[in-house]
Amino acid sequence: MAKQPPFRALSAIDPQALASFQASIRKRYSNERILNELRACAERLGRSPTMREFASDEASTIHPQTVIEHFGSWNAAKREAGLVPRRFATRDELLRALRDLGEELNRTPTARDLDSRKGRVPSKSLYWHTFGSLREALRQAGYDLPVGEERLERAIEQGAELAQELGRLPRFADWAGKHARDPKVMSEWQVYRLFEARRGAWSTFQFLIRERLREEGTEVEAGGILVAPAEPSGSRNGD
Repeated sequence: MAKQPPFRALSAIDPQALASFQASIRKRYSNERILNELRACAERLGRSPTMREFASDEASTIHPQTVIEHFGSWNAAKREAGLVPRRFATRDELLRALRDLGEELNRTPTARDLDSRKGRVPSKSLYWHTFGSLREALRQAGYDLPVGEERLERAIEQGAELAQELGRLPRFADWAGKHARDPKVMSEWQVYRLFEARRGAWSTFQFLIRERLREEGTEVEAGGILVAPAEPSGSRNGD
């Protein structure tokens, strides 16, 4: 039997026979088995895996392309597995994740709750980049936040912005000058009273600003000087 040229052989393929064959190949793995492998990989990594990480995981027996063939895309499979895509989560998905976590905890989630569930829920940094703050994300997710906490959150946000302007943590006098230039910013005394004007109030406030900056990727040296975050090495594919 003469061997057909490759292009002629392709044109001679019966579409129905090809579809039947491809379906039989896919049946080697059930959707549930694929989803379980994705979840297990995320558990081992401590985060939602990329295609490259999944393919490199020696404990995984399924190729990423098989995952895509079953679910249409890598991110669709991760969503089905309950893993939020690391780069392409929508605002609605992020808010839904907060609501689901709140139902699990039976209370308002915190940044610490997100940290302890890496791989299962979005990172707090993703909420910062998407909503401006975790507090704003919680508000949009429908959580009621006490007025005092809202005021403190606003002060911390303003403090982080001022620190970025100054290149260091703001001092009492820095805040007074900022308020004089922009009356919308809380006065230094309003901030002071948030801590009941107790001893060490301003250093406590500076500590909270430092923690916020760290969450956003900016390190702070012991003397309060800000260290600019390193530039990203490049974008990643298949997240």
